[in-house]
Amino acid sequence: MASKDTRSEPQWVTPSSNQDVPPDYETIGTIFGYALMVLSWILIICTFPFSMCVCLKVIKEYERVVIFRIGRLVFGGARGPGMVFIIPCIDTCRKIDLRVVSYAVPPQEILSKDSVTVSVDAVVYFRISDPIASVNNVADAIHSTKLLAQTTLRNALSMKTLTEMLTEREAIAQFCKTILNEGTEHWGVKVERVEVNDIRLAQQLTCALAAKVVAAEGEKKASNALKKVADVIQANPVAYQKNISQIINNKATSCVSQKIYNR
Repeated sequence: MASKDTRSEPQWVTPSSNQDVPPDYETIGTIFGYALMVLSWILIICTFPFSMCVCLKVIKEYERVVIFRIGRLVFGGARGPGMVFIIPCIDTCRKIDLRVVSYAVPPQEILSKDSVTVSVDAVVYFRISDPIASVNNVADAIHSTKLLAQTTLRNALSMKTLTEMLTEREAIAQFCKTILNEGTEHWGVKVERVEVNDIRLAQQLTCALAAKVVAAEGEKKASNALKKVADVIQANPVAYQKNISQIINNKATSCVSQKIYNR
């Protein structure tokens, strides 16, 4: 029996050739496998042409099929499109869709670099580029890619300030695409495009910013009005003096009236 300490690391895509069972057991398994293959062919021949209804599979243009014969990957890689021959009892197959999948990333609550909580959602477009790797190297390539997209979006945006999030959407999307392609390379998945749809602030922060904007607009309008008054006074100083006298008279009249009322 080969020692487990001397076993090499498993390789991507290529089926492992390490011996986990005694050589005698491996030989017996091989013999039974060939015997089962012979019996399957005899069954196919004896039931011809009805057996063709089970043996022939039609693979569409956008599909590929990965075939395992007695648990081992069939030489030649993925098959299709067209008609594919499957041997009953010893062959298992899995269809892989090569079309682009669009995934709307649910809104993610992210704390920006300048400690502002925002809600961000995005759309990721990806497809299976290597059917064999998507079957051999990961249990569910599409689901794993979706989870990685959520994590990558959160990690990428947490390193940005609020201003950078709002002004650098294209750069952020390209960065997320690069990270996703690096992570899904061994899964046989190719990320085609990443779009950051919307960046929303928390409701309380939105109300606070709106109040600040309204106050700033009010101060701007008051400054413009004071400037216009100053221009008018500078152009007509006599009117300014008359206005000051009128204000003093009104104030004096008000004070006298108040004293009489108090008595």
